[in-house]
Amino acid sequence: MQDVLIIDKPSGMTSHTVVQQVKRITGAAKAGHAGTLDPMATGVLIVCLNKATKRQNDFMTLDKEYRATLRLGIQTDTADLEGKTVQEQAVPPLSESQVLAVFQGLTGAQEQLPPMYSAIKFQGRCLYRYAREGKEVARIPRSIVVHQLLLERLQAGEIDFFVNCSKGTYVRTLGEEIAARLGTLGHLSKLQRVACGPYRVDQAHSLEHLKGLYK
Repeated sequence: MQDVLIIDKPSGMTSHTVVQQVKRITGAAKAGHAGTLDPMATGVLIVCLNKATKRQNDFMTLDKEYRATLRLGIQTDTADLEGKTVQEQAVPPLSESQVLAVFQGLTGAQEQLPPMYSAIKFQGRCLYRYAREGKEVARIPRSIVVHQLLLERLQAGEIDFFVNCSKGTYVRTLGEEIAARLGTLGHLSKLQRVACGPYRVDQAHSLEHLKGLYK
């Protein structure tokens, strides 16, 4: 595992940028990550170096765990805090039992339409490039599994939740669906990947700590 590093990705940085920094810090000839995290998101990013880059797909198949904060009443074009507001809607009074019922309905195998702001490719270009040009293209729903969806906190206008899900799950899209089923709009204001398979965030290196290890 010396060529597989578990990095605690900081917010505001793309996964690609993190990989390039890890490559520079370690002096690796090759480097790649096993599953993109959005720039806003933090947490577990598996970075494979040198010969371990051949194992990237193995790591990508692992189930993921996330903690997220869903801000209600506002929809953004990216479904997260970094996007532009496209619509606002009143938030109805919500009870814990209402939220739990929605979570139960969203647990299990299902089809999910990937968001336009994603790295999925269409005709050789990432979808987010079309989105930035104001274009929307046809997307194929993906089969995903939400193994566990737990309410961690409910307060006026916000829901904190935990989700254990299969590969290919977009938590941003899940957040929008939760909001829709509660009769409003929503976007993620926080997202942390706390685990990827057995690899957990408390095992992860920050970039600063990694620099100290490779001095």
